[in-house]
This record gives sequence, C-alpha cells and structure tokens, in this order.
Amino acid sequence: MTFKLGKESFAANVGKVLEILEVPHITRVPKSPDYMTGVINLRGNVLPVIDTRIKFGLPKTECTVNTCIIVINVEINSESIIVGAMVDSVQEVLEIQESQIQPSPSIGSKYKAEFLDGMSKYHDEFIMLLNIDKVFSADELIIVKDSLIS
Repeated sequence: MTFKLGKESFAANVGKVLEILEVPHITRVPKSPDYMTGVINLRGNVLPVIDTRIKFGLPKTECTVNTCIIVINVEINSESIIVGAMVDSVQEVLEIQESQIQPSPSIGSKYKAEFLDGMSKYHDEFIMLLNIDKVFSADELIIVKDSLIS
C-alpha cells in the first residue's frame, strides 16, 4: 500500500495494515516523545498515533482532508503492537514483484537504510519500500507504551 509524506512516496506491506482511518480527535499524552502525536479511541481501545513525518525527520504533519492514520501491526521481539501512523495521504495498493525491487542507496538517502527494504519505480516515480517492523525500534515502542501507562 502506498502513501505520501510530502512529495515522497512510500509503501508498506499491506499485510501489516489493519485499517485506514480519517483523523479523529487526538488526545495529547504529556511527556511523550515528539513523534508521538497522542492517542485515539479505536472501538474502546487506546491506539497510540505516531507522526510519521517527524519520525522521518520531516516537519510536523499539517492535517488536511487527505491526512489519515494507517493502523499497523508492528512486530518487535516476537510481540505484536498496534500503532497508528499518521501520513499525508494514502494512494493505492500495488503488487510489486521481487524483480521490481532495487536496493536502496547506501549513501545520499534522507532515510535510515535499515528502514527500507528497497525501492521500486512506478509511473516514473520512486517508491521507498518500508520495513515497518524496523521503522519503530523496540526502545521507542516501549517509550510509547510506557507513556500510555503513566
């Protein structure tokens, strides 16, 4: 599934995506990391929401009609954690063949190489293929979980 952060296109394995939400009211959590926008109520469950732009070193997300939250399942140390990733817009679901994946550049990229499984070209545009399980480190998710408890 592809989405935009600014002018950049990214893709996440659709198998990790549980649902896509319009941005509801987000409750800020005191003393939480900058990249944690806050929490939302998702059918009676507390869902932490991460500002993906901040996580990737971009300016904070400005909510528009296209801004949405991708609810994803992140696997950290054999534990499943559900988080919401705020993105500028969701584009489409693509089927990318292994032969279409190129290695991500080891230098010159704004994004950490370990976040990326590679790149693919689609309609004259490069799409960065994210490894969702590596975008959020175990330490970061522990901080997010701890900020929800305290």
